[in-house]
Amino acid sequence: MSSFPDSSRPGIQVIRRAARVLEAVGARNGVMRLADLDDAVGLAKTTAHRIVGALATERLLRVDADGRLWLGSALGALSGAAAAGLVNELRPSLAELQAAIDETVDLSVLEGDAVRFVDQVQSTQALRVVSAIGAAFPLHCTANGKAFLAAMPEEQAERLLQRPLGRFTPATVTSAAAVLDELAQIRASGVAFDREEHTTGIAAVGALVTRDGVPFAAISVPVPAERFAERESELVLHLTAICRTAST
Repeated sequence: MSSFPDSSRPGIQVIRRAARVLEAVGARNGVMRLADLDDAVGLAKTTAHRIVGALATERLLRVDADGRLWLGSALGALSGAAAAGLVNELRPSLAELQAAIDETVDLSVLEGDAVRFVDQVQSTQALRVVSAIGAAFPLHCTANGKAFLAAMPEEQAERLLQRPLGRFTPATVTSAAAVLDELAQIRASGVAFDREEHTTGIAAVGALVTRDGVPFAAISVPVPAERFAERESELVLHLTAICRTAST
């Protein structure tokens, strides 16, 4: 007999609906308006607005004066605790990968329309890449970001790519159609690349760590571009192996 509660019970349904609302707002934080929410989550307007009110009371959501929806301040503390647990759990995997390839290894999580770096094990090489822990990077031009995009339902990925895509280097792809084509390749291979698309002189490869098939973190390896090409196959081999081992 399963120890999990019946998901059809009213209390469980409310939690699931609240989670849908938070996910929808997180995907378009500060962009989605209250009037758009019922269509985005597939709920009746009165139901969606009632859930928003309850979440806002608990500071899990915020509605500004223009009716735009934001994730609430209370989620910051929860996010910090979750990130700390994630770092403790996956640090051995990062260290194992770094020891095998002696390149910097990053751990990141998805936050709305960006990826945020939460941990790093640095290379010992004189010429190495160092990322700022806590920094947020865009999805469309980073290896870890594209790995997350590829794992999303196509409709969600397309929605995130509808806004203007920033150009960071001459190699940045700013066409949503071109990024979507690349996502199809990433879904097939399980590996995403950044070929000097975010920072000139730096290339990277990234892949996801999953729990029960659901992505919850990305591990990426940023490398000085001058030695990335000659190591690409080796890096992919070690990265995918460690992500498989870390996933359950």
